[in-house]
Amino acid sequence: MSTETVTITRLGAQGHGIAESEKGPIYVPYALPGETVAIARNGNHGAVMSTSIASPNRIEPLCRHFSPDRDACGGCSLQHLADAPYRAFKRALVIDALKSKGLTPEVRELVVANPGERRRAVFSARRTEKDFLLGFNRAETNHIVSIEECPIASPGIVARLDAIRAIGQSLATGSETFRITVLETLSGLDIAAEGLKPLSDKQRRAATETVLGLKGIARASVNGEILIEPQKPLIDFGGVKVSPPAGAFTQATKQAEEAMAELVLSHIGKAKRVLDLFAGSGTFALRLARTAKVHAVEGEEKPLKALDHAARNTQGLKPVTVEKRDLYRRPMIPMELKNYDAVVFDPPRAGAEAQVKEIARSNIKTIAAVSCNPITLARDLKILVDAGYKIRSVTPIDQFLWSPHVEAAALLEK
Repeated sequence: MSTETVTITRLGAQGHGIAESEKGPIYVPYALPGETVAIARNGNHGAVMSTSIASPNRIEPLCRHFSPDRDACGGCSLQHLADAPYRAFKRALVIDALKSKGLTPEVRELVVANPGERRRAVFSARRTEKDFLLGFNRAETNHIVSIEECPIASPGIVARLDAIRAIGQSLATGSETFRITVLETLSGLDIAAEGLKPLSDKQRRAATETVLGLKGIARASVNGEILIEPQKPLIDFGGVKVSPPAGAFTQATKQAEEAMAELVLSHIGKAKRVLDLFAGSGTFALRLARTAKVHAVEGEEKPLKALDHAARNTQGLKPVTVEKRDLYRRPMIPMELKNYDAVVFDPPRAGAEAQVKEIARSNIKTIAAVSCNPITLARDLKILVDAGYKIRSVTPIDQFLWSPHVEAAALLEK
């Protein structure tokens, strides 16, 4: 390890400051473009020791847990960057990913995220000899920083941190680290613990009693199995109430979800038969069913059952059919796609390359592509553009405030 002084020239894709050297870029967390900093360098990474020239875009972080010192929470990486350059950074992540594939469509302004909007958070937890830790890992380590506040999380989650901690403590059987996913629903918090050893009957009873003694908890589950469900957790997809499976994927903020849905629905327009791929619990399918017949395809059974149950028990929807199918191993082919006017797809971070190649061979006129990974989205859009589709717009959407992650919705036509 060596000590040297460097000047930060730009932000990297992970939100770290980057300084140039003869041996290549040096990545410096918590440093901003224009700053001159003394760093302790280890290979191509540097830790800030002192700052001699600070950026005018540096601001005071909101959270006491955000700090470059050894006790810093790793949940955020950009709390110290002013709003305008932060939003430009997020939008540039999408623009740069598209440019890497030779694509230069209209990229709209970022749909912004605000503090207190995160309805879904994933905490790390562990019992120690003296305490119980609940928080987030320090960046690039397994060290848990226990938190007392979180400005990105919803007030409903922050107000119940002690309750979440109590439930976690009742479930912890040893010193292993496990995850607690918390989703704020209309009926209370849905708490899903994963990575724990099977509970004994005694532990189950103790954890159940803990939950029953707390207010505002709709459900608690362990490794996907419901422990207790005082109230069925409900979320609202455009007026359709859905009870998602324990620990299932949902969009991190309702505001971002509604922005995506508005873009998708306005683009799909008057299509009468719509295909929703990687449909999850029905984020788009149930909204689309207000005006169109929808076929929803999803690889996991439990979210699909939640979608199907909601569709069957909501008045005023057009017919919704469901299909459990692994679209990575068995994508829908042009012969199957020919029955649809429009397609929506919102895959995991890996993207939808195999399925997109089949869509590219089809006659579907209208496509809405939603992605949490600009790199794989750009790859998939390139396939469609090469097949004759035109990108009408791309909208970056922020729902992971002060992180290097950004969503995007792309609208295409042929």
